[in-house]
Amino acid sequence: MIKADGYGWIMAVITTVLALVLALLSVSTTAKEYKGFWEYFSQSGQEKGRIEQMEQQKLSKEFLNLKANIEQDHSKVDTFLEKLEPLAGWAKPSLPFLDSRDLQHQLHKELEEGMTRLLLTKIPFFKEIIVSSFSCEHCGWSNTEIQSAGRIQEQGVRYALSVRVPEDMNREVVKTDCATARIPELDFEIPAFSQKGALTTVEGLISRAISGLEQDQPARRAKGETMAGKIDEFIAKLKQLKRVDSPFTFIIDDPSGNSFVENPHAPRKDDALVITHYTRTPQQGDMLGLKTEEPEEKSTDPVEDLRNEVLQFNTNCPECNAPATTNMKLVQIPHFKEVIIMATNCENCGHRTNEVKSGGAVEPLGTRITLHITDPSDMTRDILKSETCSVEIPELEFELGMGALGGKFTTLEGLLKDICDLVTRNPFTLGDSSNPDRTEKLEEFSQKLNQIIEGKMNAHFILDDPAGNSYLQNAYAPEDDPEMKVERYKRTFDQNEELGLNDMKTEGYETGLASQR
Repeated sequence: MIKADGYGWIMAVITTVLALVLALLSVSTTAKEYKGFWEYFSQSGQEKGRIEQMEQQKLSKEFLNLKANIEQDHSKVDTFLEKLEPLAGWAKPSLPFLDSRDLQHQLHKELEEGMTRLLLTKIPFFKEIIVSSFSCEHCGWSNTEIQSAGRIQEQGVRYALSVRVPEDMNREVVKTDCATARIPELDFEIPAFSQKGALTTVEGLISRAISGLEQDQPARRAKGETMAGKIDEFIAKLKQLKRVDSPFTFIIDDPSGNSFVENPHAPRKDDALVITHYTRTPQQGDMLGLKTEEPEEKSTDPVEDLRNEVLQFNTNCPECNAPATTNMKLVQIPHFKEVIIMATNCENCGHRTNEVKSGGAVEPLGTRITLHITDPSDMTRDILKSETCSVEIPELEFELGMGALGGKFTTLEGLLKDICDLVTRNPFTLGDSSNPDRTEKLEEFSQKLNQIIEGKMNAHFILDDPAGNSYLQNAYAPEDDPEMKVERYKRTFDQNEELGLNDMKTEGYETGLASQR
């Protein structure tokens, strides 16, 4: 005979079967829904004593057979009605509706096809989304879901927010479904794909986690007080975080690069927020459904003259995903070093992009270049900004972290225009829900930046590259430039950590190789 928890087991089996049926029937743009059936079937929960008298083995075998039949041919879902006959006869004294024709009529009605409509649209903060709407004209039931349709960025992004005051809890957060949220102080993590994408606040994400934990507490208490007690203690700690009784760190890690954490001081630097752009690992690319390029076999051809040849390799356009060609060239910059320039041009949509990689090693010392912009001709200076270089304009209280624009080989004017475009594309300035004060500040920043580009405003432009692989043209070369200062400095421990140099061991390798010979 079934024990006291037999009803929960039966419901689990039935839920699994129905979930499989729904998955099989929702492959196309049509779907079949069972909402009304559950409204009928849930009434049987009031007769737990009756259900405990059912034979567990027999019922289990019947539903396993039904599952096997549906896996082979999902058109046999109507046989589910036949499986209800023993239940209807058994529950006749207390649940007469199961013995009537109303249930079968309701189920047949709900097995009618409905239509799913898809709409690609754009809303503030979320960029592009897909709205999926299902409606059934037979029973009137409807459902709406939202999925992200924004293109995956070239790099992943990691936001680390140090929450120190209650105002930090009100920062707006865009968390995509593939982003991971962590609070290291509590060893707490919301894994990727465990929740749908959300536009909320830091407090909202924590409240959502609290609600999720509290939802299953009654079931945990029924199984054992030990686990429920530990969960209660953890929920209490999360509620303390909402009051900001002590500082903590809130981290959003998104391999797709589409998550955001608000900077209320934009365009100025936020000391409490650290933004890190990184290259995805192959595992993260597979998780996002991106095709990982297999390593090509080594060519047996003679070594090519890289300085005189433009190499080409096939890739996909980041905008339309059509096949495109990327050109790669090794270039010698006068009075500096060699760099690798890669340019992609899509013939299908016309999209163009370029990227610069350093052709040399990390320099022993970091480089800080300061240019006092006093003349419009300064805008024509060539500039090489590596992916490890940060940009600062003190007059505008502006700082651009490393990796934000990637590597670029352009002019000073071109780089300033790219910075202006990056600021104006800030997702928190779009749409009706944007903050007017923040929008006004960013517009004022853009106007001042355009004044610098047009030569109407003098300013200091600073390149700070811990790797020492950035360059700004000296218009007076080989003489010293009176308006430009180049400083070499010793990197800090944190800068070496970001470059991956602290764990790099090079001592003793030459001795080891000599002994092997």
